[in-house]
Parts: sequence; structure tokens; C-alpha cells
Amino acid sequence: MNLENYYWCFKSALSNKICDKIIKAGLSKKSELGTIFSIKETNKKNIKELKKRRNSNISWLNDPWIYDIFHPYINTANKNANWNFDWDWSENCQFTKYSKNQHYDWHCDSYKTPYPLPMDPNFNNKIRKLSLTCNLSDPKDYSGGELQFQFRNSSDPTKIDTCVDILPRGSIIVFPSHVWHRVTPVTKGTRYSLVMWSLGYSFK
Repeated sequence: MNLENYYWCFKSALSNKICDKIIKAGLSKKSELGTIFSIKETNKKNIKELKKRRNSNISWLNDPWIYDIFHPYINTANKNANWNFDWDWSENCQFTKYSKNQHYDWHCDSYKTPYPLPMDPNFNNKIRKLSLTCNLSDPKDYSGGELQFQFRNSSDPTKIDTCVDILPRGSIIVFPSHVWHRVTPVTKGTRYSLVMWSLGYSFK
């Protein structure tokens, strides 16, 4: 799918107070090692392989006030970027902590097939259409940890665009879930982010 806009950015969208509130909420939840779909069991061998591709600590949030903050940005980006995707629900939010040497290699958020039946009705036969990520940390507090996009469906599939190194705290980026992206290794400090996926029925 070729796109006119591969992502839509809102710089400094959230205040320091809101960023601090989300970080506090994320740190209050049980932390776990972030996984990938192809590695389900967390035995010693698998964890070693997993950390080559993804190494981050995550927790899950589903507080209504968080959706109230971010859903308007998803709607605005969806319209302004001319995606106009039909979506009607968002999954639990993923709060992510990247410490020194942690990263997430190239990946996309969408799956090849819709969520299977039977599941929660909000999931059934739906796919991830739009992803949102919010940088909750001040770039002065960490080095590395750059959010990068690779436009594999464009005329120049090798092109990489770096976002987060020029984005201040509280910036929000919305992008189609099939777009490839990564977070480069953090070399100093800690980077916090919030990720949200919005679902809808398959494209027709």
C-alpha cells in the first residue's frame, strides 16, 4: 500500500504534567519483558534470541482517561494524512521502558490475518490499522532510542526517516500499522513511551 504520508506528527502535544502522570501509571503496573509474536515461550534460549530483536520492559494500561487523551489525535491524523481508515476500538496501551542497550529492531505492528474467533467482540475479525506512539521522556534525559521508519512500500525502500531525535517530550506520532519501524538502542539514560493500536475490520 503506497501512502502519501507514512506518519503524522504532533510536536509537544502533551504537557510535562500529563507525561509524568502516564509514566507514574505505567511504573505502578507489573513490568514484564516485551515479546514478539514468533517467540511465545520465555525459556532461557528463547529469551536470548528475543533480546537480539527486542529488548524492553513493558506494562499495560487501559485507563479511560488515557484513551480520552489520545483518540482525538488518532482521528485528526487519520483525516489530515488522508488515510481515512475505518476503525472503532483500541487495544490496551503498552507502556514501554527502554534502559541502556535496550532496543526494538525492525518490525510492523499489523498481523497477516485478522484476530481469530472466538475472542473479545472488540477483537473479532479485526486488524490493527493505526498505531500511535508518544515520547514521554525529555530527549535531554537519554541518548539513542531513536524512532525510525523504513518506507518499504515507497519508490526508495531503503530510505530511513528518524523522528524522535528532533521531537520534544510529549510528541505524538500516528502511523499505519503496516509501516515498518524500529527503536534504536538507548546508549544513555532511560526512554519512556506509550504505544496504542487502533483496530477495524479488514480493508475491502
